[in-house]
Amino acid sequence: MNKQCVAQVSGAPSFSTALRVWAQIGLLSFGGPAAQIALMHRVLVEERNWLDERQYLSALSFCMLLPGPEAMQLATYSGWRLHSIKGGLAAGLLFVAPGAILVLVLSILYGAFGKAPLAEALFTGVKAAVLAIVLGALWSLAQRALEGWFDWLVAVAAFVAIYFLDLPFPLVVATAAIGGYLRATRLADGLVAKVPAPPVPFSQTARTFALWLAVWIGPLLAVAVIFGSHHVLAQLAWFFSKLAIVTFGGAYAVLAYMAQEAVEGYGWLAPGEMLDGLGLAETTPGPLILVTEFVGYIAALRFGGGGSILMGLLGVLVTLWATFVPCFLWIFVGAPYIEWLTGAPRLASALRSVTAAVVGVILNLAVWFALHVLFEEVNEHTFGALRLFVPDLATVNWVTLFLAGFAVILLVVLRRGIAMTLGICSALALLMFYLART
Repeated sequence: MNKQCVAQVSGAPSFSTALRVWAQIGLLSFGGPAAQIALMHRVLVEERNWLDERQYLSALSFCMLLPGPEAMQLATYSGWRLHSIKGGLAAGLLFVAPGAILVLVLSILYGAFGKAPLAEALFTGVKAAVLAIVLGALWSLAQRALEGWFDWLVAVAAFVAIYFLDLPFPLVVATAAIGGYLRATRLADGLVAKVPAPPVPFSQTARTFALWLAVWIGPLLAVAVIFGSHHVLAQLAWFFSKLAIVTFGGAYAVLAYMAQEAVEGYGWLAPGEMLDGLGLAETTPGPLILVTEFVGYIAALRFGGGGSILMGLLGVLVTLWATFVPCFLWIFVGAPYIEWLTGAPRLASALRSVTAAVVGVILNLAVWFALHVLFEEVNEHTFGALRLFVPDLATVNWVTLFLAGFAVILLVVLRRGIAMTLGICSALALLMFYLART
């Protein structure tokens, strides 16, 4: 690890203090990457001052370039910056653990009983509160990340490219980076001259890569040897390891590809069940990619032999390992180089443009989430090269709309905290559920 990075942190907290904050973030990380990124910004930058604005946004841009769940990787980087490897492990694991435990419990209940109406009612309140949190946080993030007309132009162009044109995420980010790099020449006088921090030696990077590659692949190879290469556990290990490498473009791009393969490619789940799993992931804390846990449990329960909960649990372990261990590999290998990248003016300009594009990407996620929270049916229409999501206005969920408006009042007008807003909206949703049944 680059010791210099830790030493530069002003007022770094004790490890025990950081653990409490990582656990709090993990418990409150509802709403997908847009809300999670904003939540960490509020806690780490605004409230705790553990990272400054530049460090946070640079790390965010870097994580958006990686495959896998960007919010979990951002948490891992933040922990690494404060307390080296153990800090990164603590932050990353605590970001995932609360949601993973909850999804596991819900997966077991779903495997035994199917949908639970009470849980659906509870998550209606959660989704409404999260929608208000996402929209408010998105505006706050945009105000901090977009400093001039060029940044706003990049953000808008990124949103249009992804939302309306359905262009690949890597292409959008690469275009933004190239534009920022070329623009640096014209803005050379305005860039602050910095001496780039020396990156760690290549030999250290190679050792880190080899170590975490072995940690990732070793146990999964053991599963294939023990159960056989055609067993569902081996298939889960292979599929989700591949997913960890090849899927770029944010959470929803990953989920779309995974859903298609899990349903049509492997036949582990029916289409309706896949949608139920996505619903569980969207309304529980932690990264949306935790839906892989649901897939792993149901697949191993059905096709692992015997239909036992134990086999389902093994499916969960294999899936979580294949999904999240690569995230630690990417961060621990790449994190020492973030300061070096931001210290070079041309690269810093490119990274700034990527940050602006990320705002547009998050806006795309926020709009997608809002449409699917407020309306029961959303149709996709194409007009030549243009794509448009059109909600069926007759399917508006008035309960969710009311609760979302109430959440805005709590957050913006009354300035209540995220935890209190989530709790109040969830309680109101349960109350309305019981009143509707009486």
